[in-house]
This record gives sequence, C-alpha cells and structure tokens, in this order.
Amino acid sequence: MAIRTYQSALNFLNSVANYEKMTRVGYNTANFNLNRMNRLLAGVGNPHRQIKTVHIAGTKGKGSTAAMLASMLTSGGLKVGLYTSPHLIDVRERIQIDDQMISEAQMTQLMARIAPVVRKLGRDEPTFFEIFTALAFLYFAEQEVDIAVIEAGLGGRLDSTNVIRPEVCAITSISYDHMNQLGHTLEKIAEEKAGIFKAGVPAISAPQPEAVCRALRRAAEKARTTLVFTGREIEFSYRFESSRNNGPQTRVSLSTGTSRYEHLPVPLAGDHQAINCGLALSVLAALRERGLPFDEAKALEGLSRVRLPGRMEVIHEHPRIIVDGAHNAASVEALMRAIGQNISYDSMVVIFGCRSDKDITGMLKHIQLGADKVIFTDAGSPRAADPNDLAIEYVEQCGKMAQVAARLEDALDIAERAVTREDLICITGSFYLVGRAKQVVAARYPAEPVAAAG
Repeated sequence: MAIRTYQSALNFLNSVANYEKMTRVGYNTANFNLNRMNRLLAGVGNPHRQIKTVHIAGTKGKGSTAAMLASMLTSGGLKVGLYTSPHLIDVRERIQIDDQMISEAQMTQLMARIAPVVRKLGRDEPTFFEIFTALAFLYFAEQEVDIAVIEAGLGGRLDSTNVIRPEVCAITSISYDHMNQLGHTLEKIAEEKAGIFKAGVPAISAPQPEAVCRALRRAAEKARTTLVFTGREIEFSYRFESSRNNGPQTRVSLSTGTSRYEHLPVPLAGDHQAINCGLALSVLAALRERGLPFDEAKALEGLSRVRLPGRMEVIHEHPRIIVDGAHNAASVEALMRAIGQNISYDSMVVIFGCRSDKDITGMLKHIQLGADKVIFTDAGSPRAADPNDLAIEYVEQCGKMAQVAARLEDALDIAERAVTREDLICITGSFYLVGRAKQVVAARYPAEPVAAAG
C-alpha cells in the first residue's frame, strides 16, 4: 500500500513491532539487531554517514543534555538536528531541526521512501524505533544539518542509533533502570551504555559512582579511545543561589584546558540539571577542539533559551500543576529535591503512575519524602503498573495512606478538591502519563494559556 498521507505514514509505522509498548522484550541480537539497522540504512543510501553527530547515552539526563547542547549549537550559528525519545504527545517531537519538529508532509514523504525498503527485508522486519531512527538520519542528511545530536534509546551497545561514528560520545548519569534488559548491577548497565564508544572518538562522562567510573574506563580502553569525566579531568563545579531579582538558580563553572566557562546560569531547575549542563558544556568544548565552526559567545547565550517539555514543566497555574517524566528512582529523587529547592508551596499532591518493569520500590521511597498526599493512577501505557498494587506497596513500605484513581481525570478531580491556592499538584512517574496529563489539562482548562516550561 502506497503512503500518500500523514495518517497512512502513521498507520505503517504503527503496524510494525514497537518494543516501547511491549511488556517484556528480550535484550539480544535477535530483537536489537544492528545488522538489520545497517541493511535498512543501506537501502536508503546510508544517510547516517553523510552527517556529523554527537551520541549521548546514559540512564537519566539524556534528553536534557541533548536539548541544552542542541540549543547552544543552534544559537552559535549552526543548523542542528536533534533526535530524542520518547515523545509526549506527537511522535514528530522526536525529530527536530533548530527547535522545529519535522512537518507532517516531510515525514510522510520520507516514510514513503523507507516503506518499500522495510518490505524488502521480509521476515527480518525493522522495528518502530529502527524505522524512525532511519527516518531521522535521512531527514538530517537531506536537510544538510551541520551536526545532529543523537540520543540513544535503550542501552547503547545494541541500540539502533549505535550505527553512527560521532564526533564525540557522552555518557550522562548512570543509575538503575531497565535492569531486566541491561543488567542488575551498575557495572553491567555502564558496560551496555559504554557500547557507544568508538576507537578514536573522544568520550566524556558526567560524574559517576566509583564502580561505574571503573567500568567506563575499562570500556574506553577496550574501545581504544580517551575518556574524561566532568569533576575529574574536566574542572567542574556548581552552586545554588537565590536572589530577589532572579529567584532560585544554579550556576555552573567549567574548564577543559582550552575552554573556560564561569558562573553560567543553568536554564533548568535542579542539581541534576547542573550536572547535565556541565556535560553539555564539555561536549561543546570538545566540538570546538575538533574544529566545528560556531560562535562560542552566542552559543553560551543559547543556554538561556532551553525549554524542555515534560521536565519540571508548569502546565497550569490555578491550580498549580507541574509535570515531570521522572521514571526511575534516581530521577524521582532528583525531582523531589529540585521541587523543594525551586518551588514555594504549602503542600504537594503527587499523582503517580509508572510501568510495571520499573524499580517501583525505589521510586515510592523517594515520593514519600516529598509528597503530602499521593494518588496512584494508570500510567496510560501497555506496560503500566496496576495503581492498586502501587498503593498497597506504598502503604506497606511507607506507612502512609494513599488513594487510587482508575483514570488520570479522576485523579485530577481528587487532587483539585484537596489543594488550595498555595499548594502544588505534581504528576510524574512516566513520560506516557505526562503526555496524557498535558492533553487532559489543556482540554480541562481551555481558556487559560499553558505556562512556559522552566
């Protein structure tokens, strides 16, 4: 069937296997197959070899780091592609150039070219993520971007994005997530993430636990490349401050030897975002060292323009509703701490839903440290945990009461009845839940404009 409309492009994309929606997926070369990805790319002219790239892997902070780096490079005068996942509402959010997502017409046109190649591969059919990754590479090549910032999906070693030979590899903070696929120790998870390392391609990592540092250094040595860490080989520090004019703010300073950045304001709230910002600045400096031409002063100005939907994003003011896609224990801990530092409120109601394959015990432990009231609901994805099970574990683990709402709309009803003007509603636990929340809140309060992220 020919692809002539955007809907037919979506229908084709949704007809193939989508591991993001499956309950259990074996992490092996049958399901995650770079040979299959290479055959798909060869069928459309190997567009990934026609573009310069940066490759970012890690557990938490990939999207934030990628967004900050892309914003700086764009402000520095370059044409910059950005490929991230997952999306919140529209799948086209994953593919952007200079902060503009791919148009429906462009996506349709490219999908029409990719579909016949997919069909020729027969029984070894590419997955949703593989097809969309190939489409991103094709789009960036045809639009002749100066560089593309590519976020790895799951892991690194077997991820569909790991066909590129980037200018720089970056590793964000590594913590426990996707343990069934990537391993049950931080060292094993780190080894999978470090699978993006390439011989002769410089690698930079955010600060890591000592065991992770050792695993990453071993991987770098095996890959025959250099690896440096912010906070070690790269001088890096940050401090939190609050003033009457600027409010709460974190500033970072960083020195790589060839570049020095002092007291730059981090555009996103939280200590974890300062760490992500340090990594983005380190990659920026490495790209400058490798001869990528951009205006460094204007690039640094671009930090202030970063807006990241779904990360501590205020989506309504009365009542105050904030959403965040924190979906593992470390991210939830960082979120609770960032809210406490940056947002003034009397009490906080947390609406929580997550996938069943997550570290639920760890996430619940950190929620109870920040929430005054918790409402569990369905995360809205096929792998969603049962909210009743979440509530039972929460009560047993934390000794606090919780409520259950089958639907997000019902959870919001309960929360709205519980809060006053000075209180806060926080919706978190899953990007799927956050995407759904943005749609539900926009429909519920059509008259009030959505507040800017920040």
